[in-house]
Amino acid sequence: MMYFFIFHFNLSPFVCWMCVCLFQYMSGFGNEFSSEDPRCPGSLPEGQNNPQVSPYGLYAEQLSGSAFTCPRPANKRSWLYRILPSVKHKPFTSVPCGDLTENWNEVEPDPNQLRWLPFTIPKATEKKVDFVAGLHTVCGAGDAKSRNGIGVHVYTCNTSMVDRCFNNSDGDFLIVPQQGEILITTEFGKMMVEPNEICVIQQGMRFSVDVFGETRGYILEVYGAHFELPDLGPIGANGLANPRDFLCPVAWYEDRKVPTGYTVINKYQGKLFACQQDFSPFNVVAWHGNYTPYKYNLKNFMVINCVAFDHADPSIFTVLTAKSTRPGVAIADFVIFPPRWGVADHTFRPPYYHRNCMSEFMGLIKGHYEAKEEGFQPGGASLHSIMTPHGPDVDCFEKNSTAELKPERVAEGTMAFMFESSFSMAVTKWGLHTCQKLDKNYYQCWEPLRSHFNPNWKPGKQ
Repeated sequence: MMYFFIFHFNLSPFVCWMCVCLFQYMSGFGNEFSSEDPRCPGSLPEGQNNPQVSPYGLYAEQLSGSAFTCPRPANKRSWLYRILPSVKHKPFTSVPCGDLTENWNEVEPDPNQLRWLPFTIPKATEKKVDFVAGLHTVCGAGDAKSRNGIGVHVYTCNTSMVDRCFNNSDGDFLIVPQQGEILITTEFGKMMVEPNEICVIQQGMRFSVDVFGETRGYILEVYGAHFELPDLGPIGANGLANPRDFLCPVAWYEDRKVPTGYTVINKYQGKLFACQQDFSPFNVVAWHGNYTPYKYNLKNFMVINCVAFDHADPSIFTVLTAKSTRPGVAIADFVIFPPRWGVADHTFRPPYYHRNCMSEFMGLIKGHYEAKEEGFQPGGASLHSIMTPHGPDVDCFEKNSTAELKPERVAEGTMAFMFESSFSMAVTKWGLHTCQKLDKNYYQCWEPLRSHFNPNWKPGKQ
């Protein structure tokens, strides 16, 4: 059990803390966990999942994240013991989706290099916007109905969700906070997630988000697969993101009636639906299983890097992957570019010029990205689509072509990341036009590149 103290003095009434809150987590990735709220000791049934009468008069409910017959290594499910079952609600009705979409044909395809300035966060004095209302789809591909595809979203919000929760029936959310921490209340317990941390809310899990000011971040959504740790191959048993550094919450419940109505928002087949119930959905007293939300601190990533010559491919920085049915090909990878040492000899050390059979969506949590120190800003993004050329800008190339090659720290104080996908992602109307953050001068960072070709060059003595 791990404990974390978080100090706060400006909290929403829903959170009900005065100044200090204590978070507890269990460590491990995909483990078989079990947890009881300490207010109800013995609330987990002994020796079986679904007794005739559960302890404390609770309802037993299974949440399945995989088919019943999946092989054991891929079988995901948890048992929840709750005050009332989730089936107790009024009918779902369609509600406006805002800028959340799965319509990949709103605008014509655009194969250009795309870069966005920091996405605007609405001012609370002008309009209160919570996490769900602040979701905007930037790009994506595939189809939630066929359970194959991805969506890339940003969230920009300024107020907490009150008597509202969100449930994604289409896929998993990998959430990357960029500005402002978020307190996520789930059916499994609470998680505080700060910038430079990530969290994953898996398909079907209900959650609510509290914020503490102007808040922004990125979301990678995958349909039809769950995130897992990448295979390490010849790296061996240890390295990259170690399983013990992933944290999942402990059981916490509230037995709270909401006579005015509690709203459950369901993302289903790319659309939003809402239903009403008269109680909080966070009424799970105990649970056990291996299908849980979890979080991870990016500072714990054990970096592998080249120690001789050349630039290794960025796959060595993969934190999590959602595999496709083709061996070695991902629906999506979550890759980071963390602080590390650069020591390669007679090598151009920044990322190389590249055309890729994968799509590369990049974001910046903090600092300056090494290949483009100007223009690519925290809270902004870039998209280099399938086979679209990209690489270092002219300043980066000229500087690093003549730099003294001595051991140096790379990306100190910086954290950039990439959502890489085998899908050819389409950009939404919001991403290309409505957000008004597209940097139409992005291509100019490569315009000054000049030819260094010398037909009279001769090999030097070895």
